[in-house]
Amino acid sequence: MTSFETAATVLGALLVGGALLSGIARRSFLSLTAIFVLVGFMLGHGGLEVLDIAPRSTFVKDLALTALVLILFRDGLEVEAEMLQKAWHLPLRKLVLAMPITAGVVAVATKALTDLTWTEAFLVGALLSPTDPVLSSSVVTNPRVPRVIRHSLNLESGLNDGLALPPVLALTAALSADSDFVWWKFVLQDLTLGVAYGLVIGYLASRALPRGGDLVDSIPAHQRALYALGVAFLTYGVTTLPPHGNGVIAVFVCAIVLGIRRPDIRHYFESRAEDVIEIVKLGVFVVFGSLLTLDGLFADGWAAVGIVFVTLFVARTVAVWIALAGTGVDGAEKAFMAWFGPKGVATMTFSLLVLSQAIPQGERIFNLAALVVLCSVVVHGLSDTPGAEWIGRRAEARERKRAAVAA
Repeated sequence: MTSFETAATVLGALLVGGALLSGIARRSFLSLTAIFVLVGFMLGHGGLEVLDIAPRSTFVKDLALTALVLILFRDGLEVEAEMLQKAWHLPLRKLVLAMPITAGVVAVATKALTDLTWTEAFLVGALLSPTDPVLSSSVVTNPRVPRVIRHSLNLESGLNDGLALPPVLALTAALSADSDFVWWKFVLQDLTLGVAYGLVIGYLASRALPRGGDLVDSIPAHQRALYALGVAFLTYGVTTLPPHGNGVIAVFVCAIVLGIRRPDIRHYFESRAEDVIEIVKLGVFVVFGSLLTLDGLFADGWAAVGIVFVTLFVARTVAVWIALAGTGVDGAEKAFMAWFGPKGVATMTFSLLVLSQAIPQGERIFNLAALVVLCSVVVHGLSDTPGAEWIGRRAEARERKRAAVAA
């Protein structure tokens, strides 16, 4: 196992290097995410073996969950009340229709191209169904991209992480040959309790924190950010106690409630806690990369390449076109939202969770999902800035045309 001294040296070097390279990365297609995964690969099992991390260690599982809690809490805080009320139908359609269709298409392709069982194939589909605009930050932060599209992608990515987790856990449990496992009861219980805990804890947390002058006088700014972080982990912990709800969904729902009822919390969290999130994400990317090997990634040969192609170029496109049929969204915007569904942190963390479990084909499933993530990081990193600029120019031209007609 890697010593603490080695891990500290690698972490420190990456933080320094990441800061120095951030400007270059922002102007190129190679994101810091890709750089950190690549460094993890070079230092891990497939490279110099400086990082020797056991795939099934509790460290891997705990790091993955920590990253997911922090990222989902931040995404939930950023959901705007106005947009949630006026523009909920697009993300809802993508969650209810596009997400399971994507998982189904990927599962069918996996079954057709490999000798995995249907249960294993659907686990691959579940792993690759959530999206992650964090890896396409130019899309969700570019003000030229229509606000409805940015909101739709952000809300979808936040919710689909939590919604994908119950099927992942259910299929993993089924593959562990648990004869007492009842999948529909598991999913229903996870979803229902997850939402309920999130609503209740979010409401209570919004009431417990003082407001206005009382807040300014009694609690320092950095403690307000720590309050939000505490709420995130408290929500996850309480929800996962018996009778075991979905802590990930609870965290996201709690953050939405807290952000809507207390918009000031968003500012405290963003200004003080972002560095903590970046460090945890860095850890996930490096650990993920360290567990990869070329032999493992391409163990299924052309079948693995075929799964990558279907996932990135076929499954989501078909799913989004079906889900948004009859909504009035034009073809260009459908294509834009269909393409910008990159596979990133959620798939990484879920894959690490699967890898940490003792299922027969766990490592093979991890490698199939990992190859898709690596390809997604490259192709979406290459296209996010030009794609955002293209849809922005198109939206501006349409607004000018409407203004000219009105005049």
